[in-house]
Amino acid sequence: MIRLELSGEHTRLHSTLCGQCPQGPAGCCVSPPELDWTDIGRIVSLGGRAWLLEQIAAGNLLPVSRGLALRRVRKREERAAPRRAKCVYHGPRGCTVPAERRAATCNYFLCEDAFAERADGRADPASDASRRAHALLREVYSRWDRELAEAVAGRPEGPPWDAAFLDWLGAEFERLSSAARGELAALAAPG
Repeated sequence: MIRLELSGEHTRLHSTLCGQCPQGPAGCCVSPPELDWTDIGRIVSLGGRAWLLEQIAAGNLLPVSRGLALRRVRKREERAAPRRAKCVYHGPRGCTVPAERRAATCNYFLCEDAFAERADGRADPASDASRRAHALLREVYSRWDRELAEAVAGRPEGPPWDAAFLDWLGAEFERLSSAARGELAALAAPG
C-alpha cells in the first residue's frame, strides 16, 4: 500500500513494502544517495544548518564534488547475520534522522516493487499519483541541482563548508522553491 504525503517540494511517498523490503533489512539504504546541493539547501532552509555542520565534523557527511556523501558503515541486522555496509543513519527500524534531514530522494523514492499490484491483484489507487509525484520531484530537484552546481563551480575557492556557505545554499533553495510554486502546485495538500 502506498501513501502520498503532499507538501510541495517536501512531498513524501510511503510504502508498507519498505518495512519488509524484498532486498533485505537495509533495503535501499545499502546505497544511500548523496546529499546534493539542493538537498543541502533544503535541509538548511528547514533549520538543519547546525546538524549539517555537526555531521560533517563527525565524519558522517563527507564533502564530495556534488555535495555531501553519506558515510557507509558495516553493521549486522541480527546477531547471526553477516555485517553489511549501509547508510550510517540506518537503524534497526529504518532511518534514524527525521525526513527534513534526509536527501529528498530518500523521501520520494519508491522502488518498482512498491508500485507493483497489491496482494489481492488490484492496482494500488495511490500508485499513479505517486509515480507522477516522483517524476515531477526528480525532474525539479535535478534541474535545481544543475543550477546550484554551476553556481558552486563558479566559486574559485570551492565550497568552504562553513555556516555562511550553508546559509547561501539555504537561501538559494528558498529562491528556487519560491519560483517553482506554480509548477509544484500539484504537490500541495488541498486546503
